[in-house]
Amino acid sequence: MSNDIHMTTALGALLTNDLVGITRGRFFPLPARSAAMEKGCGWVPANLGLTPFDEIAADNPWGCIGDLRLLPDPQTRFLSRRLGDGALDGMLCDITTLDGTPWYGCGRSFLKAALSDLENEFGLILQGAFEMEFQIQGASWGAAPAFSLQAMRRADTMCRDLVDALTDIGAAPEIILPEYGQDQFELACAPRPGLQAADKAVLVREVVREVARLHGHRATFTPKLHPDGVGNGLHIHFSFLDATDGTPVAYDPARPHGVSARCGQFVAGIVRHMPALMVLCAPTVVSYLRLVPHHWSAAYSSFGALNREAALRICPIAPHADPARAFNIEFRPTDGTASPYWALGCLVRAGLEGLRQRLPTPPLLSGDPDALSEAERAQSGIKRLPATLGAALECFLSDHVVRQWFDPVLIEGIRTAKKCEMDKTRDWSPENICEQYARIY
Repeated sequence: MSNDIHMTTALGALLTNDLVGITRGRFFPLPARSAAMEKGCGWVPANLGLTPFDEIAADNPWGCIGDLRLLPDPQTRFLSRRLGDGALDGMLCDITTLDGTPWYGCGRSFLKAALSDLENEFGLILQGAFEMEFQIQGASWGAAPAFSLQAMRRADTMCRDLVDALTDIGAAPEIILPEYGQDQFELACAPRPGLQAADKAVLVREVVREVARLHGHRATFTPKLHPDGVGNGLHIHFSFLDATDGTPVAYDPARPHGVSARCGQFVAGIVRHMPALMVLCAPTVVSYLRLVPHHWSAAYSSFGALNREAALRICPIAPHADPARAFNIEFRPTDGTASPYWALGCLVRAGLEGLRQRLPTPPLLSGDPDALSEAERAQSGIKRLPATLGAALECFLSDHVVRQWFDPVLIEGIRTAKKCEMDKTRDWSPENICEQYARIY
């Protein structure tokens, strides 16, 4: 089939990403596609109350009332003709009220507003990059050592097709590699302004799934494929540029470990509010099978240099690189069930609190926080992150600063959706939890 036929038969997708990281939307064939891609389409408030299992809590705050719009952003237009018999064609959307006002339940608008406050109040532009891990199911590949050439070559055709498709949509990865877990891969994209980084992260996950499907496999971003297996994370890297002249400002060679004063304040805000952020950064029941000590997934709200047990870590700088431009901080607790918009937006909001209060840079953790005594952790301001979704919800509801970032109706929607998800999974074994979430993610 010709590329022209691919174009004419493609469905136009208008997409949004919800509180549990699932990309949903509306899909339009010709001739309706052109009008929809320009004007948007209808949406329903209660869609935000969906759990990963497509259930809506009976006591959710939206019910059957209300109408919204998916308003496409032309700058997010994506197109790849390499995926099956029809092009992947569409745009990412903001969710608005009927008069065009950003809706309080739109993660993309939440992130945009936070980034705008960061620039307007402190003259900082956040540069972000998402590093994601996923596993392939259903492949008939033979065993191969972790990180090996063998492991990469057995998946060479799939990975080349994946890189081509991602390049089509402007999300060419900087690196893709076989990871430590069974049929596990890691993919990282180049740093971009914060909103663009989140947009690309949403699309990358969908393209990975689609390429795997076309190769007869299944890609899953679930945090845990097996209870005793390796976890899959969604690591968020960030640094800052001066909004006036574009110079990097996260690095200061005169300060300990190169952390500039403003970067240290931003990090301190995240550390202080981190337990409350987990309900959106690790938003599902299965998330908490990954966030355990000694698994390099960050079980404590700590800050470290080159330390993979730290929730926030200073990343290494390659020899001969410009340290000011290469310097970045990695946030490790997030996983593939999270929305890139809500997760990054929460980090920016927490960082803003640290900047406004001029909090001191947290002390650097030099080892495993689980090896410290309770007194040592308390002295360093290190807290155990929630061990369950229920505990994460309690931390969220009890942090009065964090609650102020959200409309009260949205807070109630989060509460009822999490309760519905927890009720459904309450009697499931860890094995069943992993199996069911792997199917969805």
